[in-house]
Amino acid sequence: MLSAGLNVVGFSWIASPAATELESIVMDWLGKMINLPKTYLFSGGHGGGGVLQGTTCEAMLCTIVAAREQMLEKIGRENIDKLVVYASDQTHFSFQKAVKISGIKPENFRAIPTTKATEFALCPESLSVTIQEDIKVGLIPLFLCATIGTTSTTAVDPLKPLCEIAKQYGIWVHVDAAYAGSACICPEFQHFLDGVENANSFSLNAHKWLFSTLDSCCLWVKDSNSLTKALTTTPECLRNKATDSKLVIDYKDWQISLSRRFRALKLWLVLRTYGVSNLQNFIRSHIKMAKHFERLVALDERFEIAAPRNFSMVCFRVSPLTLERKLKAFVDEGQVNKFNAKLLEFINSCGDIHMTHAMVGGIYVIRFAIGAPLTDYRHIDMAWNVIRTHANVMLKRLRYATSIV
Repeated sequence: MLSAGLNVVGFSWIASPAATELESIVMDWLGKMINLPKTYLFSGGHGGGGVLQGTTCEAMLCTIVAAREQMLEKIGRENIDKLVVYASDQTHFSFQKAVKISGIKPENFRAIPTTKATEFALCPESLSVTIQEDIKVGLIPLFLCATIGTTSTTAVDPLKPLCEIAKQYGIWVHVDAAYAGSACICPEFQHFLDGVENANSFSLNAHKWLFSTLDSCCLWVKDSNSLTKALTTTPECLRNKATDSKLVIDYKDWQISLSRRFRALKLWLVLRTYGVSNLQNFIRSHIKMAKHFERLVALDERFEIAAPRNFSMVCFRVSPLTLERKLKAFVDEGQVNKFNAKLLEFINSCGDIHMTHAMVGGIYVIRFAIGAPLTDYRHIDMAWNVIRTHANVMLKRLRYATSIV
């Protein structure tokens, strides 16, 4: 309400010094909370820094454009059609949108398949092979998007080996931690960021798990000059002594649009109101509740955990074995998927709880995500009772059926 009511338009430093200075301070605060290397911070003195974008897609687009401009300066603009970007098939679909907007050819987008064997994380060997195949046909590797906490299963890509491979080929590495990055304010989860020191940029969404309202995507870059060089606009009407001195930050040159909201005020209020300890406890409580739900699922032999739980989301389903026992016949994955899809439809239609699904490795999984501020253990137990009740009804019907309908 404050940021909207004040209506500060802080596109340049001189338009609102307070908005700019507070943003740089808040971004350093949060960077230190998640233990980002000093090279990403303004206070680190290495040319890095942070900016509040609107969404992850904007953060991805800005970094792709920065990487693109950097590369085209070396190889010539006529070679833009040779640029290739990489990600896993679990990377958020907004990345593909950002790639499309950036001018990279759609056929030069590589969504590398993941498997259950790697817990649906991007395999370094698969990345290496894909890069080498592209180089053989004269293409130029440009950009890799690694994910900490994928949308479907919250899988974590192994940053260290991926960054080592990317370094060999001069590839820009962006780390998308939109959901799970907030968990890294807790020391026990910071190991998921091992290797981020070798990446080029990193982002998380404070509007997902840190109380901040939409939009509040935090983006840090190690070389802010590469970002501003690609996005700077300097018309005469915006020139002023502060900008010309190069001693201040003009955030218009760190983003897609020119105008911008006073986003830092939202995040500053959250950090000042709750403090680090309370925010850590908030996130830990959600992860403990997810563990509680995971135990409930594991205790019911009719269900199975479909993917490893890393944070506060549990992927589960009614198991194939359960359906085979009811039908006394073999069931294929298609039938199992159909049953679980129908189960989720019934659960959501009751109006007591709402869950979403994902298709991972050809398997339909139900996603139980905990993230709302007022969620408590009684809500988890209530949700599990709703799930079991609907499963009971469907499995009872199945006993008298000859196939899954």
